[in-house]
Amino acid sequence: MAKTFASTGDTAEKTITFAEIGEGLYAFTAEGDPNTGVIVGDDSVMVIDAQATPVMARKVIERVRTVTDKPIRYVVLSHYHAVRVLGASAYGADEILASEATRSLIVERGKEDWESELGRFPRLFQAAESVPGLTWPTMTFPTRMTVWLGKRRVDLIHLGRGHTAGDTVAWVPDSRVMFSGDLVEYHSACYCGDAHFADWPKTLDTLAAYNPRALVPGRGDALDSPKMVADGIALTRDFLTTLYDSVSESAARGLTLKQAFDRSREVMDPKFSKFAIYEHCQPFNVARAYDEARGLDHPRIWTAERDREMWEALQG
Repeated sequence: MAKTFASTGDTAEKTITFAEIGEGLYAFTAEGDPNTGVIVGDDSVMVIDAQATPVMARKVIERVRTVTDKPIRYVVLSHYHAVRVLGASAYGADEILASEATRSLIVERGKEDWESELGRFPRLFQAAESVPGLTWPTMTFPTRMTVWLGKRRVDLIHLGRGHTAGDTVAWVPDSRVMFSGDLVEYHSACYCGDAHFADWPKTLDTLAAYNPRALVPGRGDALDSPKMVADGIALTRDFLTTLYDSVSESAARGLTLKQAFDRSREVMDPKFSKFAIYEHCQPFNVARAYDEARGLDHPRIWTAERDREMWEALQG
């Protein structure tokens, strides 16, 4: 019997945690569902990653209002994926901030990504009809910009390619806290369908050089100590290198995509099969790794049709 496509069979609601990881710094997490970061400054609030719909964003806003009544003036898009950005309109922010590379990816593939992600994981798009359209940044930057929340400094940094070509982290130097987006995951599979495998470990090295005291990953629990941060980075690196080493070896041997997928499961399942969304991610991850190993630097656009064709070919 064929496996249920992607995460269409995942209907179980997750328990939300809203944890303070530094003074005025919060992590909205939900057992492996996409995380949102919150930075409270002297005069305003910044949110990192918006959730998938305005209705889902209101769950974040409800938690923010338990700790501050300051206006939410900034929403940061760590990257372009629909599950991260389409709820942005709910915040009523003055500015929506993203890297220039992220905006270019929205232009190139934002609509296709929206349709693809909604079809893969409908539970994460509660009240999808509340999405007014694609989320467009109102301000972009090439590699770095600084935002002041009163006296509190937040650095938005495009460290390099990894999860996507446009990943942005938010760094709060007064507390040495990093909001990494999906560059780092914790006990969750990395989604690599739009990744750059050769660059991602180097980007992790650059991130680690900041020596964060705490870090909010894209998925999984907040990492509230230097040891947990190091563990999260190490787990992410191990996932990526194990995956890409396996698939690139298969590609070099001339194996088919299906054969590369089966081989990847042999080496990855023992270590990572219990990670959140592992089964969901693996077909997309192998497909992208196979492409990169064969010389395709720019990830192919995922469409709802391509998603299902690939899934059926690999899962049976």
